[in-house]
Amino acid sequence: MPLQLELLPQWEFYLYIVLSFGFHFYSFYEVFLISREYEEELDQAFDLETDTMFWGFKKDPMDFEWTFWMEWGRGYILWLLFCHSIVSQISSLWLKKRGWYGSENEYYLLIFTLTVRCLYCTSFSLEYCWSKQKMHHSFLWMLLYVFYYPVLHNGPIITFDDFHKQMTSQDSGGLKSNLGIFIWGTVRIFLWWWLAELMIHLMYMHAIYSSPSHLQAVNYWALDGLALAQVLFFYVKYLVLFGVPALVIQMDGLKPPTLPRCVSTMYSFSGMWRSFDVGLHHFLIRYIYIPMGGSRCNMFKMLLSTAITFAFVSYWHGSHNYLWSWAVLNWFGITAENGVKRLVSLPGVHDFISHFLSTRAHQRLHAALASVSTTLLIFSNLIFLGGHEVGRIYWNRIFWEGKNISNHRVHNCWPWATLSVFGFLYCYAHVGIRWQQIYSRD
Repeated sequence: MPLQLELLPQWEFYLYIVLSFGFHFYSFYEVFLISREYEEELDQAFDLETDTMFWGFKKDPMDFEWTFWMEWGRGYILWLLFCHSIVSQISSLWLKKRGWYGSENEYYLLIFTLTVRCLYCTSFSLEYCWSKQKMHHSFLWMLLYVFYYPVLHNGPIITFDDFHKQMTSQDSGGLKSNLGIFIWGTVRIFLWWWLAELMIHLMYMHAIYSSPSHLQAVNYWALDGLALAQVLFFYVKYLVLFGVPALVIQMDGLKPPTLPRCVSTMYSFSGMWRSFDVGLHHFLIRYIYIPMGGSRCNMFKMLLSTAITFAFVSYWHGSHNYLWSWAVLNWFGITAENGVKRLVSLPGVHDFISHFLSTRAHQRLHAALASVSTTLLIFSNLIFLGGHEVGRIYWNRIFWEGKNISNHRVHNCWPWATLSVFGFLYCYAHVGIRWQQIYSRD
């Protein structure tokens, strides 16, 4: 059922925005306070890093991926990407046809590089099997695609069909145009990097997640703030990790996958998968979901296709136990959302809803259902980022026991804790729905 813009009164929509931002900032403030309260204990347990750049606040070093790539970036990768850009720009000035760009394989990063290269090799191999014009899939094209340096270590994912089309049809921009892209892109990446560093200097969410006793002891505002901070840091982190190679790709005259959309505006599992890692989503749809049957087959094959897709993602990420739990939750969420969409699209149900609900009531119902989906989405992502223990603590404290700690006293808050979460996510859903409407219209 398509929704129209401007369905809700302006005052109501602005109220949802104020409540959404207010919840973000106040819960982050609580995380800041408990980070200061537990700073000495966390420092002894996890060796917080001293950093004078952010007003003397110590830095939470427990996010392995961010620390790993920052060290490599400062040491080698940024310089290699810069050298690649220089070679690319000189080649575009002196060579009218695209040349073969060198890839510095000596800085091969085993785990991250191999996992991403597996996807690239899979994409090329399947496109080769499907293609009738084998000359477009030569050994040299395979080398250029698989070892294209800007995406060598960590992506983003570009399928071979997109890569080949762009390499053979697009010309790189002029030096002046590329200089503007470089300056603006560098400024944005620096701001994202600064925001990520600021978050881990002010809020020790990764260290607290690594200490279950501290996570159990915080109050509900801090507990919810830690969840928001964790998923938002993951979003900002990938703006940097994907933004740097995306900038180089743009300067090469190619179009990189769209950068992740802010997780605070996502209100569904399907939207999360479509809008966060766009390149990986395109890969999964093209090479796994559709070949296995996709949505055009019967219900059983569609469920099987979705299950196999998530099984592949879980296996590709390392096949740990918590990843299978995350995959099951995502499969259930996607299945439930598709089931509701099919149900409300039935003529009888659609006519019933249209007859008894106004357009504004319709949107409020949509947001109410989306709040349930968003709750499960955040819960699944907390398992992905923190493991089973973090998921268990959140499940017990929010959905099962409802115990809140205030002034070192335990209070039974069930079901108000659960209803409060749904209430705030109801506001988030309204903001996300409006964002999606504007984004789709543009």
